[in-house]
Amino acid sequence: MIDFTLILFTVVLFGVMLVYLRIADQNNIIDRPNARSSHSIHTIRGGGIIFPLALLLEFVFSGFEYGWFILGLVLISTISFFDDLKPQKARLRFSIHLLAVAFMFYQLQLFYFPWYVIMLALFFVIGSINAVNFMDGINGMTGGYALLTLLTFYYVNFNIIFFIDDRLLLVAIIAVVVFNYFNFRKVARCFAGDVGSVSIAFIILFFMLQLILVTQNFSYILLMLIYGLDVVTTMMFRIIRRENVFEAHRTHFYQFLANEKKIPHLGVALAYVMAQLLVNIWVIYWSVNKISYLALVLVITGTFIVVCRLMIQGKRQLIDRTPVENS
Repeated sequence: MIDFTLILFTVVLFGVMLVYLRIADQNNIIDRPNARSSHSIHTIRGGGIIFPLALLLEFVFSGFEYGWFILGLVLISTISFFDDLKPQKARLRFSIHLLAVAFMFYQLQLFYFPWYVIMLALFFVIGSINAVNFMDGINGMTGGYALLTLLTFYYVNFNIIFFIDDRLLLVAIIAVVVFNYFNFRKVARCFAGDVGSVSIAFIILFFMLQLILVTQNFSYILLMLIYGLDVVTTMMFRIIRRENVFEAHRTHFYQFLANEKKIPHLGVALAYVMAQLLVNIWVIYWSVNKISYLALVLVITGTFIVVCRLMIQGKRQLIDRTPVENS
């Protein structure tokens, strides 16, 4: 049966997106290419504002469910949007991120767990938010990857185990589809910006932690495996090259494929999505719910991607020299 409220919601979000694009264009909220960019034309920044706005609307119409999570989402999205407009102090950003994650944890009732579990969860969430932000560099990457992850959550919720309100998942999916209409194209009309990449990471991690808490299956962290492999190995190689890992750069594997190998952005994004799709299918149907097994998978896949990058990019670029953009 067709849910006309979801159709109306989709139309409203398209309207909101068009209004934002107009406002952003008039107020010069533009991403200008620089030496680290993977694009060459001026493009509207902050289109990912549609993600928190969609869930905020759902929050109002659902009777104010998941209030602490929404409060955290609003906080982290607001500071990220301000950062898109004008770079904010790192200490302020980090403080707001911590507060937002604390609200998420309160919603998930994680504070009933031992302190070391809370610290591990905090490390995982903050690290994953930054990982998603780092990977937001080419058209289609954030939108494509987020859509796959959310659709996977919806499949699990509908077919395997109910862990979250399905309307919340559907609204997040619709928001990503609307964003992809403007971003998943050869010449994007807008980029997600920090507000988009950070907020969608926050949303995905909330769903993921809720799923892990309900199932007690930590293998679901593998739903972000491909992003994690790129980010972690990139940081490892930067440390080996004695670079400052906190400085901006464009040495991720996806950036190498798009910039040096000249593979179209959408081609790279689709390759990452398809690789993650294979992992997701494996996680749902064949993974083993054991920490030792999960650790073995991470070691094997980590070793595999390191060897692949050494073979494709070469030892000279990954280990022996400092990239030009950081010199």
